[in-house]
Parts: sequence; structure tokens; C-alpha cells
Amino acid sequence: MSRMGDVLAGFHAAWEFESDSVLIRFERGIRAPKLFQALGERCIPHEAIAAVTLTPGKRGTVVLHAVPRPGADPLMEAAAGQLKESGDPYRLVLPAERETLAEYYADELRAVLVPQDVRDDAGYPERYLVSAPEPPLQFKAYDGKASFDGESVAFRWFWTGASSAKWKAGDQSFRVTDLSGVEWRSPEVFEGHLRLLHRESSGVRPAQADQDPASVVFGLGYGPVHESLPFAASVLAAVRASGPAAVTGAGSAAAASAGSLPGAGARAARPDPADIADRIRHLGELHKAGLVTDKEFTTKKAELLAEL
Repeated sequence: MSRMGDVLAGFHAAWEFESDSVLIRFERGIRAPKLFQALGERCIPHEAIAAVTLTPGKRGTVVLHAVPRPGADPLMEAAAGQLKESGDPYRLVLPAERETLAEYYADELRAVLVPQDVRDDAGYPERYLVSAPEPPLQFKAYDGKASFDGESVAFRWFWTGASSAKWKAGDQSFRVTDLSGVEWRSPEVFEGHLRLLHRESSGVRPAQADQDPASVVFGLGYGPVHESLPFAASVLAAVRASGPAAVTGAGSAAAASAGSLPGAGARAARPDPADIADRIRHLGELHKAGLVTDKEFTTKKAELLAEL
């Protein structure tokens, strides 16, 4: 590897190359992605990197990308491919004139990576290799406030946003030892949410996140990526450290399979008309804000009315 402490600076971040890791220091300037500002810096062990690429970027730039191994970083596990390229903490964007220097560091980094076919763990590590954001953490979602102290996740509902189903269930608290994973859907997509998955399935799992007391839903200006994603990653890491049960992230196949979700395979409960009204109201707010097209609004509203 190159001399310990060598630094390659790009837009919004600088990579410092150590003997066994890459220390990424993120810029805190106003133009830097908010997720980078929230992360501050991250130490990525060489064993957490699967590959290194250098490709042309936009408008006279090149992009150095350290591809993380599946299961190595709770942040990327929770994100499950939903991050925009500009917000990917493993991508370093540099001016095109630094391409030769970037290629040098890319080659140096490739030389110390362990090929997947010779790893004892078949490419998926037994533990997270990159540290998760440290609790306590909290953020405001559309229908409630989520907080995590390292041992338990708490949801406190807002009367202005929570569905009647959540009000009936009351404020919630979940110990990480009772969870199997976290499902995160980006606030930048329709019906974004954070849902906690239980180790033991019981009862009927609501079909929609806004009806599930084990979830909070996002909305315009609520639960932004730079707050909700580190939160999800921290909970995911705590769940994985708490026991041998398989951890489920937002994008894993297990999250969608019948065996991994509470009450999966059971018939969903018939929606409460008040809940449908809440969801139509939320949909109308997104439409008014320009986040949902006329066609999407009409189609989704028809679907919701059909559930009555």
C-alpha cells in the first residue's frame, strides 16, 4: 500500500490511506450532501471493500469508487441501493486532471484487497466491519418522533399526522433484542418509511406502514435521508450485535419473504375508513407539493378508495 497517511482530496471529501483502512473525512460545507455532513468521517477497513473502480464522471470529473462488500456496512445495508450517486459515501469525485493520481491509489488499494473466492466467509462477513452511527439518535417523521438509545427504539405519535390505528395502539417502545431487522424506504420516494421487523411473528401485519405501530412514515420535510438513514443503520447494527438471528435490511430478499415479517402470510386486516382518509390526505399534500404527478395521485387515490 502507499505511504500511510497519504491523502487524496476530492469534492466534498478526502480519503486518507492507512495501512489497513481508508479514513474518509467528509466536508461540512453548505454545498456538501447533508448525509456527508451528518456522517463526519468514516473508517473503512480494507476487508470491508469488495472492489475499486475509477470511471469518468460528469462535467470534467472522475469518480473513485470503493465498492463495499455486502453485509460489511450497516449504513449501506439499510440504504439497500436507494442512495443517489451524489449521496453515496463510497464515491470520491475528483477533477479530471487528477485521474492519474486517482488511478495510482486505485491500483494500490486493489493490491491489498482479499479476493472473494479465497475468503473464509464466502464474501458475507459474520459481523459488520464498518462502525454504525452512535446512539442516542432521533428524528421527526411525518406521524411521530423516533428515538434510539442503543437498547430500545421508541415511537411517539403526533396528533397531526398519526393514523387512528397508531393512536389506538399508543406510543411504542421496542427492545433491539426483540427485533430481526429494519426496513428503510427512502423519504425521497413515495410511501417512504422506517419499519421495525420482529424476531417472532405474531398477529396480523398491517399492509401499509401508516397503519403499523412498528413503523413511522415519512413525508414532505420529515425524516430526511441524512437523519433517518443513520438512525436505521444504528438500529440495524444493534440488532445484529444482539443475537444470532439473521438481520434484515431494507433491500434484502428476506425482508420481502413471507417468513421474515411479523404475521407474513396471514390475511391483512381490513383497513379502517379513518386510516384510508388519513392516507388520502397525506397523498393530497404530496400532490400539492409537486412530489406526486396528477396521474400518480389519481391512480393511488382510486386504489385507496377501492380498499374501503
